[in-house]
Amino acid sequence: VDIVPVVTTRDTALHRAPLDTESEGALDLSLCLVKEADGSVLLPILPSCLSQLDLQSLSRMLASDKGCQIVWSQSPLHSKKGRKKASGNKLERILRELLEHHGEVWVEELRRDLPRSFQRHGDLILLGENCFSSPLWRNMGDQLWAAVAGGLGAKRLAKMSRISRDGFRSPVVTMLLGENSWVEHVDNGIRYQFDVTKCMFSAGNITEKLRVAAFDCTGETVVDLYAGIGYFTLPYLVHAKAARVLACEWNPHAVQALQENLEVNGVSDRCTVLQGDNRQVRLSDVADRVNLGLIPSSEDGWPVACRLLKRATGGVLHIHQNVTSPVPNAAAGDELQRASGKEADRQAWQTWADGTADRIASLLRDVTGGPWTTAVLHIEHVKSYAPHVHHVVLDLQCRPLEFSEAKNDSERT
Repeated sequence: VDIVPVVTTRDTALHRAPLDTESEGALDLSLCLVKEADGSVLLPILPSCLSQLDLQSLSRMLASDKGCQIVWSQSPLHSKKGRKKASGNKLERILRELLEHHGEVWVEELRRDLPRSFQRHGDLILLGENCFSSPLWRNMGDQLWAAVAGGLGAKRLAKMSRISRDGFRSPVVTMLLGENSWVEHVDNGIRYQFDVTKCMFSAGNITEKLRVAAFDCTGETVVDLYAGIGYFTLPYLVHAKAARVLACEWNPHAVQALQENLEVNGVSDRCTVLQGDNRQVRLSDVADRVNLGLIPSSEDGWPVACRLLKRATGGVLHIHQNVTSPVPNAAAGDELQRASGKEADRQAWQTWADGTADRIASLLRDVTGGPWTTAVLHIEHVKSYAPHVHHVVLDLQCRPLEFSEAKNDSERT
């Protein structure tokens, strides 16, 4: 890697808020963001964008009390592709030596049996199920897992088999090296602790967690209907400054982790955990905002969310959904197909959002006995879940008609 310009800032500042579009466009996405031993972070910058980079604005956006500065660096900024390849080469070399020690011969089939991806949680690596399936590995005994850990830079190893059908989507995970299965993951300055053999962690939702963290929920009561280990409950409390969060969760293992996370993040005094099926929650008329963070669909929770909204003023629903888009026309050219595909996605999201708004208005009328207005505030794309299937979030404002009319009269006056 050639010497490249980088912006240095503090790690705590980097995770305070997402970069804006202009600053994000200045990042060299072919290189890795690197955390130094002193807690500072190196952000690789495209040389062509240096003259347009506003360090003062970047510093304010990251809430950095130590500011940002431009330096030039080489060695730490490995390319993502090169770093992955180097890690894979090291693991293969170690395993080749282990096989030779046991009198075995390395064959191409074994390379295909190595992990192509994995989850890293501190010093624990969670392997997927489609690796180390060859019977040859069984002859290595515990030496295999010690070698794999050394090759991947870990102290503990675990392997996922599948997702159970226990109603909680609990992972089926086996510890391979080490006994303690509790890990800690830090996102946006929030500590998430959980047992990898009992709970899953969705790193793909980081953009939505950052968006929630940027909300201003001062004075609000928020209900998180599918709280899990606190994916969204904690950003509402730590960063969005909600006055109160009611967190609903029916998986006892997730509830245990959630309670731990509320304590370690110092916000347990502003959160009430309601364990059990949220459809059985008897509360009503309490929420300024309801988070429905369940995919592929949170529709079972819509009647509950409508009952929870404050009757006099209403509030906002954040409704998660996997929305399927139509398959683009294969006969079109590549660029035209990509353009038409994106437009088809947006149209599919809008159609779903409009239908959901009508459905919620009907549910609110059934729950309260009076008319309500619903308005689509925003549709957020979180990630692609599968081909032509996208995880989106609808921000839906819900107001009783009397409140809306009174507000309009006040504004006209």
